[in-house]
Amino acid sequence: MRVVVKIGTSSITTNEGNINSSAVSALCDEVAMLRSLNHEVLIVTSGAVAGGVAALKLSQRPTDMLTLQALAAVGQSRLMQEYNVQLDRHQLVSAQVLLVPNDFIDRHQYLHARQTLLRLLELGCVPVINENDAIASDEIRFGDNDRIAALVAHSVSADVLILLTDLKGLFTADPSVDSAATFIETVEADDELLSVRAGTSNNTRGSGGMASKLAAARIASWSGVRTVIASAKRTNVVIDALNKVADAGTQFLPRQRELTARKLWIAFAAQVTGSVTVDDGARDALARKTVSLLHTGVTEVTGDFAIGDTIEVKNQRGVVFARGMSGVTAI
Repeated sequence: MRVVVKIGTSSITTNEGNINSSAVSALCDEVAMLRSLNHEVLIVTSGAVAGGVAALKLSQRPTDMLTLQALAAVGQSRLMQEYNVQLDRHQLVSAQVLLVPNDFIDRHQYLHARQTLLRLLELGCVPVINENDAIASDEIRFGDNDRIAALVAHSVSADVLILLTDLKGLFTADPSVDSAATFIETVEADDELLSVRAGTSNNTRGSGGMASKLAAARIASWSGVRTVIASAKRTNVVIDALNKVADAGTQFLPRQRELTARKLWIAFAAQVTGSVTVDDGARDALARKTVSLLHTGVTEVTGDFAIGDTIEVKNQRGVVFARGMSGVTAI
């Protein structure tokens, strides 16, 4: 099987912000076990900015983008060195891959990134992936690695996506503030994933949260990839999640009908450059069958987009219900 494992900043760093060697070691031990069972593993890791904060002995994480980018440059090499050391113990070779949104937005770049990842797997390497925070612009960046992990899982046709976090999995409410919150073991493919209340990160060392993990699970579901949200602190968590061990985390089942690579790219990866609002007749036609949107159904145009750009389609209440590639310019 092909597995993508994502570990967040709070799970891979100490309370002081230093890279947690024990956490990296435990993850790499599991990767080695999976490799011995002939599974292919890709790691998506956070922690570069936090590593930079610790290396420069800053008292707190800065908030301005330029400093964060500089800290990512400082911390990324230290983060990668930790993976090199831990994987080398198992005679495994790591391969650093730094991605930016354009690697998924631009179709040709997307295919190049995919081919590189697949070739690394063929060579027996363990790709260690992170967002290239040092050069990602403020206007176009992911901001967390959950969506990157889901898009990587799609691009390499992974079987399972495992998102490691501080919690056991998904709960009906935030268990830290609601004692009545109950653990959700399985989320069906047709469930409204985002209807479950989930908070954003309140951790000063990271940028993700349960909301971003739900978004990632939704992307993976449409990709035909099973997703598990589980605790990074659980012993053998990756192996248990892969083997569907009960109580190992929240499992999100994939949809039976997968989107094509092109449609998934438009839906979740392409940069949106504008939107159109349509009347009820056009909305119903688009929802019922595969048809092109005619200009007679458009009531409002927003943004400056060209032919081939990705745009959102909104109903009369302003709710986005579709995405597509424009066949005309905005003007």
